[in-house]
Amino acid sequence: MAVQKKEFAVIGLGRFGGSICRELAQLGMEVMAMDIDEERVNEFANIASHAVIADSTDEMVLKSLGIRNFDHVVVAIGDNIQASILTTLILKELGVENITVKAQNDYHEKVLRKIGADQIVHPERDMGRRIANNIASNSVLDYLELSDEHSIVEIIANRAISGQTLQALNVRARFGLNIVAIKRGREIFVSPGAAEPIQMGDILIVIGADADIDRFEQFLAK
Repeated sequence: MAVQKKEFAVIGLGRFGGSICRELAQLGMEVMAMDIDEERVNEFANIASHAVIADSTDEMVLKSLGIRNFDHVVVAIGDNIQASILTTLILKELGVENITVKAQNDYHEKVLRKIGADQIVHPERDMGRRIANNIASNSVLDYLELSDEHSIVEIIANRAISGQTLQALNVRARFGLNIVAIKRGREIFVSPGAAEPIQMGDILIVIGADADIDRFEQFLAK
């Protein structure tokens, strides 16, 4: 999907962190891959923009890497809950704006929430690719892959389409997409009528080919 270029750091390159790192790289993002394990880091030397062997619980190391300058940091540390919590705490203290953390269990999640993690995910519930698309795009709020080439996405309506009816917008003819529902506050309009006007901030549930979703997102970004 076409997305605005951002800079990410992924700390922990196991299966979960690795999948996020790979997808962000494929989306054209600047990605720093970090792990304490040299073998894992070497795997990402040709995938990430930078691959670093480092202990994320060392505040001075994170400072030296300029971690606070990244748009988003993903903490995907494996079984070491203490390292995960300490890393998250240091990132918050250093002023990182957006932090997504992998939680091992509900207790871990509670602690992460108390210390200020912005987004907490459970790998058994959230796939790396879905999360990568969520955090990389300004307009896509949620993403579900149907196949290699087709997806369902939640796209927030902006000024480019605010006030237009679905008939006037005509995304099926112009972009090859279908708007299957509109979320407006607590209301959900399933199979909305052609005369339904789109309001600023509406969430459009859109289904179609990834290439067509790309074109629609580019249109919204103009």
